[in-house]
Amino acid sequence: MKKFLYSIFIFSNLSLIAQGRKFFENGEVYLKSAVEKINLKYSTDLPFVKVHINGKAYNFLLDTGAPTVISSAIYTELGLEKKHKSSVKDSQKNKQDQIFTVLPEMMVDQLTFKNIGVIVMDLKEAEFGCFKVDGILGSNQMAKLFWRVNYDKNSLEATQDLSKFDLTGYDIVIPFDVKDQKTPIMNARIVDKKVALIFDTGFSGSIKIANSDYNVKKITEKVDVYGNSSVGAFGVGSPISGSIFKASAVSFGNKNFNNEVVVTGNSSLVGNDFLKNFVFVLDWEGHTIYMKQIKESSHKLESFGFGYRFIDSKPTVAYIYQDENFPLKVGDSIISINNVDLDHLDKEGACHYFLNRIEKDADEIDLKIRRDGTVMNVNLKKKIYIKG
Repeated sequence: MKKFLYSIFIFSNLSLIAQGRKFFENGEVYLKSAVEKINLKYSTDLPFVKVHINGKAYNFLLDTGAPTVISSAIYTELGLEKKHKSSVKDSQKNKQDQIFTVLPEMMVDQLTFKNIGVIVMDLKEAEFGCFKVDGILGSNQMAKLFWRVNYDKNSLEATQDLSKFDLTGYDIVIPFDVKDQKTPIMNARIVDKKVALIFDTGFSGSIKIANSDYNVKKITEKVDVYGNSSVGAFGVGSPISGSIFKASAVSFGNKNFNNEVVVTGNSSLVGNDFLKNFVFVLDWEGHTIYMKQIKESSHKLESFGFGYRFIDSKPTVAYIYQDENFPLKVGDSIISINNVDLDHLDKEGACHYFLNRIEKDADEIDLKIRRDGTVMNVNLKKKIYIKG
């Protein structure tokens, strides 16, 4: 299996700057069966569930890296009461003041959650709006149950009794700590460095560590990058330099992995491109993650050497691999790819090509770009930057 890093990773990792633990401790959950099977749709490397609020269906992201969130539209429709306002920081270190409220009831198939603390956010901004998400089923809500997740089978199960899950074969055991909003944080070792990683099902990438935890002297196979390789709930941060490298050794809990591809940046996370190779059980009561591997991960990095995002419906080069004589620069406007016009898109068209990348299955692409008013033609062939 080839590993493609051709597009921008999307995730909504959120943390509270000024908020106590008690707000996210509140709430109750009720089940009709000992183990509830829940609808799950794993798409574009992100997990989504259907929920019902006040009899109306909504699309929510299942995200262990964030607290529960509802859209501004839901907040207004239900006429909910503002409990307070506090500052929230996303994965890109962007900060915004958000309303905190209590959601009286949410149905997730046969699960009924009552009086859950939530954050109110505008979920239509930037690329996040392309997923047509109405909210986030977050870690403070998930922490009230035990969960078993299998992306490969679109399977999600929940129970109040861990013994209802047969853990035979779950040979990977990973302890974790939590943030105030119950986000799981696990200790890892990347090569020779101890790193605290957020277990983040709202992150579509694999393993990412902060630049400060990267020891270039211990790395033999890498590529340097520049720009923004990820988007947070409030947009992107400032362009930064980073690297993508092959880690000779990665350890989580009692398991060692060899030759995993790791990205550096401004967050430390493990996400779905890694987790999709496992069935995993989340136990907030025992602060433990149990994992069983179901398929091998790819250790190859193959790419056209750049990524792009849509700014005001126009595709713009957002990051590049710092390859010698690479023809693209961060900020270049993409007019077309393989003669598909991308310069005159409305919001719906931009979302279509954001989610359905033209170059996804190609080995060679022709681009027309605009830089400082000059139009140029560029041909790129897919290149192996890190061998499998």
